[in-house]
Amino acid sequence: MTATVSCEVGLPADFRTDDVLAFHRRDPLAVAERVEGQTLQKGVVWEGRPACLTIRFDSAQASAELAIDGAPGAAAPAALAQLLPRMLGLTQQVEVFERTYRDHPQLGPLIARHPGLRVPLSASPFEALSWAITGQQISVRAAISLRRRLIEVAGLRHSVGLACYPDAERVAGLNEADLRSAGFSQAKAQTLIRLGRLVAEDELPLNTWIATLPVDEIRERLMRVRGIGPWTIDYALLRGFGWLDGSLHGDVVVRRSLQAVLDCPDSVTEGQAKRWLAEFSPWRALIAAHLWAVGLGKLP
Repeated sequence: MTATVSCEVGLPADFRTDDVLAFHRRDPLAVAERVEGQTLQKGVVWEGRPACLTIRFDSAQASAELAIDGAPGAAAPAALAQLLPRMLGLTQQVEVFERTYRDHPQLGPLIARHPGLRVPLSASPFEALSWAITGQQISVRAAISLRRRLIEVAGLRHSVGLACYPDAERVAGLNEADLRSAGFSQAKAQTLIRLGRLVAEDELPLNTWIATLPVDEIRERLMRVRGIGPWTIDYALLRGFGWLDGSLHGDVVVRRSLQAVLDCPDSVTEGQAKRWLAEFSPWRALIAAHLWAVGLGKLP
């Protein structure tokens, strides 16, 4: 039995639909996300069951339908209504950032180049954090391939045929050999399984933190997990929670793009990038997103 819940949300005039679709179109094999025209379909785990999230865009609104293999819980409609604007970056007050810095000598041209830029979010903080771990110290292309193999080894599929990105419980149930066979290093395999268990046991209450966003507590608790460092945490805070003030000064593309923006003859060091970004708190991660857009033409 498949049950559905739905909702819709209005879109601002400057909404960048293509950014959202590009983020979910990263995997060319489309095992868990499928983009056709202005429609996104994404395989997710909802309350432990396979589900397909479909988001349709037009110029004025986004409409979401969640098809769950099984009966949805009573909270599903409200949860979907909260998820949709968060995934689309609509909770990010980018208009305040743009109004504040549109005349800044370096940020002004970035804003003019990418007006209305918001950061699309993963469907859950666990997806964002596990993706950040997967992508540590490898290229985006290699990370996408590794992510695909994680989805495949987890083995959860919705009735429409899309594979579902695994939740913490599913990852916690994998063993190291499963992930090693999928191409993960021993260190990453151990970190992912450890993370899955901590989240499944509510030692890391990621979904609770969505509402309260205790950034210092999140950072302190995640730093205790072996294999998770500052860059991974700041990226996960951005992609999983929509927190726009992580200092992603260690990111290679951020520093390379900053070198071009500042017209520096030499490479920008992590320390230099950190000091430059510090001036723009609480918008440092949003500025990193603008620098990604310059360096990659898209958001990783």
